[in-house]
This record gives sequence, structure tokens and C-alpha cells, in this order.
Amino acid sequence: MESLLKSPMKLVLLTAWLSSLMDPCSLANICGSCHRLAACKALNGSNAACFCKHGYTGNGKDFCNDDNECQNVTNICGDRGSCTNTVGSYYCTCISGYTSTGAAKFQPNDGTECIDIDECKSGQACVTNSHCHNTNGSFYCTCQRDYIPTSGTKHFHPGRGVKCKEHPQKYCHDNIGCITQTVNKTLEYMSNLTEPQSLLNEIAQRTSGELTSVEVIAFVEALCRSASTLAAEEKDYAVKPSVINSTLTKLVKAVNNLVEKDELVAWSRMKEDRREHTITKLLHTVEESALTLANTHRAPAEIEIKASEMELKVFTFDVRHMKATLSASMGGDQINLTPKLRPEAERNGSVSVVFVRYDSIGDILKMSSDPGVTDYSRRAEAGEITVNSQVIAAAVKPADVYQLDHVTFVLKHNQPVDAAADGTSCAFWKYEPGSFRGHWATNGCKRVHVSSNATTCSCNHLTHFAILMSSGRANLVAHNTILTRITQLGMIISLICLSMCIFTFWFFSEIQSTRTTIHKNLCCSLFMAEFIFLVGINMNTHKLFCAVIAGLLHYFFLAAFSWMCIEGIHLYLLVVGVIYNKGFLHRNFYIFGYGSPAVVVAISATLGSKYYGTDKVCWLSTENHFIWSFIGPACLIILVNLLAFGVIIYKVYRHTAVKRPEISHYENIRSCARGAFALLFVLGATWTLGVLHILNETTLTAYLFTLANAFQGMFIFIFLCVLSRKIQEEYYRLFKNVPCCFECLR
Repeated sequence: MESLLKSPMKLVLLTAWLSSLMDPCSLANICGSCHRLAACKALNGSNAACFCKHGYTGNGKDFCNDDNECQNVTNICGDRGSCTNTVGSYYCTCISGYTSTGAAKFQPNDGTECIDIDECKSGQACVTNSHCHNTNGSFYCTCQRDYIPTSGTKHFHPGRGVKCKEHPQKYCHDNIGCITQTVNKTLEYMSNLTEPQSLLNEIAQRTSGELTSVEVIAFVEALCRSASTLAAEEKDYAVKPSVINSTLTKLVKAVNNLVEKDELVAWSRMKEDRREHTITKLLHTVEESALTLANTHRAPAEIEIKASEMELKVFTFDVRHMKATLSASMGGDQINLTPKLRPEAERNGSVSVVFVRYDSIGDILKMSSDPGVTDYSRRAEAGEITVNSQVIAAAVKPADVYQLDHVTFVLKHNQPVDAAADGTSCAFWKYEPGSFRGHWATNGCKRVHVSSNATTCSCNHLTHFAILMSSGRANLVAHNTILTRITQLGMIISLICLSMCIFTFWFFSEIQSTRTTIHKNLCCSLFMAEFIFLVGINMNTHKLFCAVIAGLLHYFFLAAFSWMCIEGIHLYLLVVGVIYNKGFLHRNFYIFGYGSPAVVVAISATLGSKYYGTDKVCWLSTENHFIWSFIGPACLIILVNLLAFGVIIYKVYRHTAVKRPEISHYENIRSCARGAFALLFVLGATWTLGVLHILNETTLTAYLFTLANAFQGMFIFIFLCVLSRKIQEEYYRLFKNVPCCFECLR
């Protein structure tokens, strides 16, 4: 190199060579040789060169081949997309069951995603009598309760021609022979599964979905069999803790399937004694199975398993290291176990403690008649006893090693209570393990504190605990029979009295007037209303027929109120001395008396026909305040009559003081006013008590409303007929020639 720099000629030649390299014409030759799918460009300050375009790979001069991004880049479109290669590019599309948030063809860097299609929203994805269940990218169908698929598998797709047919065991729970046969068949099938885990797993799978009542009974028996298997193998069942945890998880899953809210329908169809026996056996089985599995733990352990509607906690510990108080919090409820103090030398052995919480079994454990809490029923007056909390249970094994002193628990209320008006009690589910006949009892438990949202209790024993409530606004179950008998007797007496009123107003020509016409139509309307009430109020088995009964009651009771309003209007016209055409007035009275109720009922039926008839009685539903379609017009009529009577009283006394009208005219007005006011009092007071009972359901309002409503026909007969001097005279003339009656009437 040194010799090159020293020679001038050589230096000139080097300069000429470098100049040739930098020649623009040479650069043009390089770019001109690029492939058609390449571009000539300089990168990072270097000399220009040929580079393949985006989406192609090659040397830029001789070849540029298409990049297959779908193969070269792993999962470029994501799990929910499908990749399609194109020349120089690619695009993504959503796979079946998903839809794009943007264009149908997209690239992942433009913000477009694939989201799940909810096939169940259309309501037509599954066949008749089935439920649709959406999943990510797909869906499946299950048959409704009381139906089974023709394929034999619970989960199916409608495209395979599967249909739902009526379950052959739909009414099996009503037949003891059918129950026995189904239970035996289920147990025979389960007997092939000797491993506890596989047995519980099979029960969990077969109890998913809606069950018939007999299936609930059969699988509870199967769970009881699994508990027996666990107890038989307890001594030899030395397995890993993970296996024990897995078995407990399967147990909770199977039990949760049986007691979830959707299965309350199946439980409610059972006869009371069968339901009581089955739920008690289930609670006992869960407690025993959990304790048995917990005892297989050879080391201290704490296990917590949650399901949708139940929770299980298991504690295993050496009694020498036990705490002064063992506590567990589940679903917002708190339970604390306090053992008896024992000398440390006497503490020896391992103890297992199980806590269980159930969300939805309160309605299953609610019995219509329960002798175990009769003392509580008396304290709570006449209210229906309801379970107003979750049910929480605690069990210890062995009990002689961990001797309980007392248990305290705080349970949240399902519904807020009024400490002054509502009665609450700490109760436990008492049963004998042999017969599994259980009921609520309160002995050994006391209430420590009550707030509107929770109750604190203390008991001296362990079992299943809950808060029982009897509300001052309860359904008055204890008095239903008496109230029903009073209603029936009162209605019969009222119908007889109303028929006598109608006969009186029709038969005696001497008393015929506008007023008797009004009374006659009022009594006819009330007679029809009370007759329909007596015959059809409880005919709620057929929905349409029950709705018709409710509509007729609505119409005739409103008609009675309309004629009462006409009575007030007529009396007002009489007092102010308006001259009117009798025929014209009567025609308008009939239009108002029978037409206005028809308009109200027609509008009500159009806007809310589904509220005519309830599950209990054929009357207007209180849901969405629909009952006010009757109470509203009735209150308006009462208000109009009160205003009319105010004007009448003012006019009568003013004219009496100033103009001194004739005594006969004054007596006539006073007599009419007395009768009209009596009608207003009878009908108005009756339904005023009805409104009070709706707003504040108590024993007192129930009896007052029942007495007033049932005997209102008798009261009307007394006020309009028995106390009327004119009608007394007519009956006197009718019977004066009859020897047996003359002495009585004289």
C-alpha cells in the first residue's frame, strides 16, 4: 500500500477506478436489474440495492416469491380466526360460531376481533320443550323438566334430529311402586361403580340439568349408598390429599345439582312426608360423607369448596393444638365453635370439623304444619313460619374428643325484618338418623341479638341451623280455616238476606219508587257478586276459567258501587228540588249503573288480562298494583257520595232553619239519607278494611274485612228492610190475616 501511494501513476489509476464505481450510470444499471416484484432503494446510508416488496421473499434481482403468512406465522389470526393466504398478502375470517366486530375479511392489526355468536338469542335454535345453552363458538340443547331427548344423551344439537318427548316418569313421584322401581334401578346401575370418586362423578353428571321428582329421590338414595361405601373403606382409604379434595369436590357438585333453585320445582311436587324424608336423608348424607373423607387426612388440613348454591369447609387438626374458638365465614354468615375446657393431658387425637352452607333449601324445609315449633307459632301470633336465612350446618368427629360447649352463629336475613312487628327465632333441623323424619325445633337455642339484616344465635348442640320468621304481615295460615268458614257462613246468610231484599223491592207495589229501583239493582249486583265469590273464588286450577271468574267479580262489585253512587246522586237531586223526567232519569241510571263498570273492566282486561286470577284465588292480582283497578273506582265513588252527603246535610239543615219545609217532605229526605248513608257505611267500610288489609296484613284486619265482606248482605237487609217503617207496614198487611204470623207482627 505504501508503494502504491508513492507512485503517481498508480494513484491516478486508483482514482479513476473509484470514480467508475460512483458513476450514476452504473447506479441506474443496478436498479434496472431489479425483479418486477422488488424495489430499488438505499437503506441506512448504504448503496442502493434491490429488495422484494412486502409480502414477498427473495434476492430482489432474480426472484421474489410470495410469503405464506398463514404457514410462516404461528396462529396469526388467533384462536377464533381462520387465515387465508393471497398473493403478496393474507386475510383473516372468523370461524363458525363467531362473528367479526368489523369487516368480514380483516387483518389482526386493524383492531378487528372475533366475538361469540349467541345462537340462543333467536329463541329458535333448539327444538320444542327444550332449553338452549350458549357456549363459546357453539351451543347445545337440553330437554325441559318432564321431558327426555330421543337420543338418550342429555346434551344434544338440533341438527341431528333429536327431539324432546314426555318423560315416562313425570308422575312417578305420586306412586310408591314407581318410586321403588326407579330407586332400585338407579342403585343397580350405580352398584357397578365401586370407586367413590367414579360413583360421585357419575351422580354429578346425571344430575346436571332439570330433574323429575323421582330422579331427585333416586339420586339422593344413590348418594346415601356412596356414603356407605366411604364408611366401609374409611380405615383402608389411605390416599393422597389431592384425591380426597377431588372426591369432596365431586360430592359438593352432585349435592349442589340436587338443591339448586331450579330443582325447587321437583322438590315441591313431592308429597310432604316424602320431601321431608328425602331432604333430611340428603343433609345427613352430606354431613357423614364429608366427615368420613376428612378423617382420612393424616395431617392438619383446611379445605374450602364452593359451588353455585352451597359451600363446604373442612378442618382437620390435632386436638392438642386446637384454638379456643374455631370460626368459619361462609357467604356472609359466621359460625363459631367453642369447646369445653379440658386439661392438656386429656387432649389427644385428631379431630375433623365440617361446615356446610346451603343457599336454597329454606323453601324445601318449610313445612305446612310443623309440631316442632308450635310454641314459636303462639309467640308469633298467627303468622306463617318461613325460613328467613340460609341454612348452615356444623358437625364434629369424633365428638368425644372435641367436646362442644356452645356454638354461636350470625345469619343474614333473606328479607329485612321489623324487630318490633316480626318474630324471629333461632331454630335447628331436628331428626332421627334412622327414620329421617325431621322438623324445626328451638330447644337448646336462644336468640342473642336481632337487627333488621341479621340475627345472632347461641346453641348448645350442633346440627343444621336457620332463622325462622313469622311476620306481622304474614299469610295467616293458622287462621285460614276459621276465616274460610266465616266467609262461607256469612256469604250464605248474605245471599238469603239479599234475595229477601230483592223480593221485597219487587213484590210490594206500594213502595215502588226511584229509590226502590236503585236498591233493587244494587242488591241484584251484590247478590251476583257474592254468589260467584262463594262458588268460584277457589277454582284456580284452570287459568282461563279463573280469569273469567275474577272478571265477573270485578264487574258485579263495581256495579254495586255504581248503584250506591246513583243513590247519592238521586238523593242530591231530591234535596235540591231538581225537576226531572222519571223515565229519562231511570234510563241514564241503568246506563251508568251497568255501563260504567263494563268500561272499567274492559279497559283493565285490555291492559292487564294476565292479572285476572292468581295462583291462589280467582280475584285481581296485587302485582303491579292491578288491584287498584277495583279499589280506585270504589274509592272515587265513596268520595263522591261523601261530598254529596255533605251538600245534602247542609241543604237540609239550611232549609229547615229558614224555610221550614213540610214535615212529611223533611221526613222523606231524612229517611232516604239514612238509608243511603247506611249503604255507604256498609260498602265503604268493607272495602276500606280491604285496603287496610292489603297495606298491613294482620290478624285483626283479616278478621274485620272477612266479617264485613261476608255479612254485608245481611247488614243491607237490616238497614233497608228491617228498619224501614214502610216495609214493616207492607209485611204487616201481608201477614195480618195469617193467624200464626199476626201474633208475632202485632
